[in-house]
Amino acid sequence: MPELPEVETVRRGVEAAALGQVIQAVRVKRRDVVQGRPQAMAGHRLSAALRHGKQLALVTDAGPLACVHLGMSGSLCVEPASTPRAKHTHLVWVLANGQELRFRDPRRFGGVACFADRQALHKVRWHALGPDATTITPADLHRRLNATRRVLKAALLDQNLVAGLGNIYVDELLFAARLSPLMPGCAVDRSQAKRLVARMRPLLARAVKAGGSSLRDYVGADGASGAFQNNHQVYGRGGLPCPRCGQDLSAMAIAQRTSVWCGGCQSVDTTQELGD
Repeated sequence: MPELPEVETVRRGVEAAALGQVIQAVRVKRRDVVQGRPQAMAGHRLSAALRHGKQLALVTDAGPLACVHLGMSGSLCVEPASTPRAKHTHLVWVLANGQELRFRDPRRFGGVACFADRQALHKVRWHALGPDATTITPADLHRRLNATRRVLKAALLDQNLVAGLGNIYVDELLFAARLSPLMPGCAVDRSQAKRLVARMRPLLARAVKAGGSSLRDYVGADGASGAFQNNHQVYGRGGLPCPRCGQDLSAMAIAQRTSVWCGGCQSVDTTQELGD
């Protein structure tokens, strides 16, 4: 957390509020959460806000950029320079229009890594990530799952397999696709991979439209909370009735994450019987 929908919401907010602005200065308030030289962005125009999986890149027209990982409690907000900076604001981009782009991370699980250009970003960080969850094809997902014996929940959490999904949206996706989180990834057949992708894209699109899920610290670039948590079908609802069949939802730790699913709708036997 934040996952793809939350990071995409932030990206869109930054794009709307700050794209085209000249970065007058960069203020580093806590050095241990920053890699490289963010000051290289000063004097240049913010030309793009990009995203791959859960990572966001702020790119200048001259090349220098910052890759932002929000971690568990990070936020990236555009605020008037006159607004007092909140505690735990670690990095500030001062913009020519009187606004500031502020990276805040109370728990410091996130961070900012700076690169000379996009080529360096891809070489060092993004090349290791799997295809983005919004663009992966059924054939590619099937091939990648077929290569692992890990359970499906653990496999889909792996950012090297598919980038952008985390605990919230894997639980919601598997429920939507009626697939058990406990089935081996290598047991997913082509039709099930197709069903996963067919459910994945609309699920993520709906979450982005709602501004993401705000459970604790997450806010968009404008400081507003998301609302998709109101649409969660299974995440965080262990022991409550399944919204589809009424059976009590199961919950257990999978890959060190509390996972919730319906043992009736998503049983291993059921997944083998369902069609597309």
